[in-house]
Amino acid sequence: MKKLIPLLFIPLVFCCNESAKYSNEYELTENWMKIPDDYVLGNPTGLALNSSQNLVVYHRGSRSWQVPMPEEKIIEDTFIEIDNISGEIIKSWGSELFIMPHGLEIDNEDNIWITDVGLHQVIKYDYNGNELLVLGEEKTPGNDSLHFNLPTDIAVSQNGSFYVSDGYGNSRIVKFSSAGEYLFEWGVFGENKNEFNIPHGLDLDKEGNVYVADRENNKIQKFDSLGNFIAEWENEIIGQLYSVNVNNYDNYLFGIDYIGIENLVPIGSDIIKFDLDLNLKSKFGRSGNYNGPKARYHDIEVDNKGNIYVGDILNNTIQKFKPIKTLD
Repeated sequence: MKKLIPLLFIPLVFCCNESAKYSNEYELTENWMKIPDDYVLGNPTGLALNSSQNLVVYHRGSRSWQVPMPEEKIIEDTFIEIDNISGEIIKSWGSELFIMPHGLEIDNEDNIWITDVGLHQVIKYDYNGNELLVLGEEKTPGNDSLHFNLPTDIAVSQNGSFYVSDGYGNSRIVKFSSAGEYLFEWGVFGENKNEFNIPHGLDLDKEGNVYVADRENNKIQKFDSLGNFIAEWENEIIGQLYSVNVNNYDNYLFGIDYIGIENLVPIGSDIIKFDLDLNLKSKFGRSGNYNGPKARYHDIEVDNKGNIYVGDILNNTIQKFKPIKTLD
């Protein structure tokens, strides 16, 4: 039977029997982002930090999620760089380039990598927006070494090799050399280890291990750089596990989830903190210490000061959480 792709969230009745510590480590910085009234900020699907620790946001402008995918490219800018302190826009670009923005990565040379699920492509740009590398055939899905099918995210290693979660249409992680040469892949559709049901986000730690947000299986899987399974964590709360981010400054992993109810009124998202062995440490958001609006987090980033940024596609905004300093 052909795999059905749950592109729209199908809400479920949920329960929680998981023992977790509700975090008091972070607080929401209210009204942090300063977006001009005339700027069209769409669904912020991808977040990344550049070498200045400013936040780059990859968003959909006026485009909404559509199936089948539209043919026309988004007329508005789809990238903004935001000052990490003031929350003001430093620059904006990316009009007439993309159909359906999704994943974003910035490597250690400030190159910008994206996935576009409408184009079925992975594209690399330099800091100024000049195109450097294109993988995949535009608007042509596939499952071989030259094609993707709605790819979701990308992660770049220290040596320049990179991984793509190929994602909605396929159920695999593909590794490429720094020059974009196909190396190998792993994963098939399913719910067991080494299997995925929409690998939706991924990130790497300093050792090169790969962490995959297995969205519809609602879990995180960890692999080594060769794709060998190491461990997994499964969310006992029924919902979706959207993305992961490794804070390589403090050696923690963060994940984000989302749940709703039958009439599509959102219950919201949690930010979940782990050590790198996938041991659960704490969570906050709809659970515990949080008094902000209900949110649907799609991507997450953590800067070198421990501030957390999450892209909220329910309210089309970026939330910033800062660590709470406590006296010993």
